[in-house]
Parts: sequence; structure tokens; C-alpha cells
Amino acid sequence: MATISDIFVVTTIVFSCFEITAYGALFSSLHQTLILNSSTSQGQVLQAGEEQVTITWSLNKNYPTGTDSNYKIVKVKLCYAPMSQLDRGWRKSNDNLNKDKTCQFNVVTKPYKPSNNNFTWTIEKDVPSASYFIRAYVYDYVGEVVAFGQTTDSHKKTNLFQITAITGRHVAINVCAACFSAFSVISLIGFYLVEKRKGKSLRR
Repeated sequence: MATISDIFVVTTIVFSCFEITAYGALFSSLHQTLILNSSTSQGQVLQAGEEQVTITWSLNKNYPTGTDSNYKIVKVKLCYAPMSQLDRGWRKSNDNLNKDKTCQFNVVTKPYKPSNNNFTWTIEKDVPSASYFIRAYVYDYVGEVVAFGQTTDSHKKTNLFQITAITGRHVAINVCAACFSAFSVISLIGFYLVEKRKGKSLRR
């Protein structure tokens, strides 16, 4: 028959598992073991749906040998900079990664390698206008986030770049619209002149 002590132990374990599932990993508990770089420069403006960003990453060799022994997957993401999160709750940062909304755009997911990692990403058409940086999360063999790397500093102030969203009208469409408008005006003037000449002919 189970004793009160046994029941207490089992209850504690169950609640601990529930807390891990409910709260997930905390960003503040992760070590920045990846060195992450991108082809973007501070303040650079890129066009969604057209331009590309090249990202490289590797293990920071300042960490002890074996640090990455349980690393399995790297997920690279596009993340909002603080200035583009202001007064926007749907982009708000949270230390609880299950609730964090900083990094909403997937760039690439790859098996972990300690070096020689790179990927060239064409900015997707649905990315909104904002300031961004890039972050990579490292997952272990049970799917938990265990480390990260990012292209900005800890205050998220350096190496930020901007993306301009697609407005819905392509440049070619704007040119065609302008040509059509000009043609309409010319046609109207031509029609007016022809009618004017006809009127003079009838009066003669």
C-alpha cells in the first residue's frame, strides 16, 4: 500500500512534468554557443519577395569540448527588432519561449554541424515592413531548445536591417497604368480635335 510519502513524491514528479510542458524553456537560461552572421549591414533596406540574405553559423570554439554533444537541429528565424515591437502585442518578446513572439518567420531548419553552415534565403513575399535581426535556436535529441545564436547584441541594437513589404502593385503594373492613362488623355484630345474639325466642315 502506498504511503503518504510515496504519494507526495509521485505528485511532485507529475507537477514538475506539467510545469516543463506548460512553461517550456526560458530564453534567459540558454547559452549563446553559436556564432551567427549575415550578409546584411546596419540600416540596410531590403525588398520583400526580391532580395536575398546569406546566413552563416558555427559553434563558438571558446566553449569546452563536448558542449554540443546533444545538439541535433538548428532552426534559423527572422526576428523583430525592439523598435518594431513597440505597442504591438502580437510581436511582444517573452522570456518563456512558448509565449515569445519575437521570431515569427522561419528561414531554414538544418541538422546541426559545428562548422561550415550557410544558407541563402530569398525574403518571402508576406514579410511585413519592419526592422529585423536573425536568430538561430539549437534543439537537442528530445526536441528541447538548448542554445542559440543571433546576429545582434544582447540588447538587440546592432546589425539591424529593414525589410520593405510588397505594396500589392508591381512596378511593371504601375508603368502600364501610367502609359494607359497617357494614352487615354491623348485619345481624348484627338477625338476632340476630330469632332471640332467636323463641326467646322458642317458650318461651311
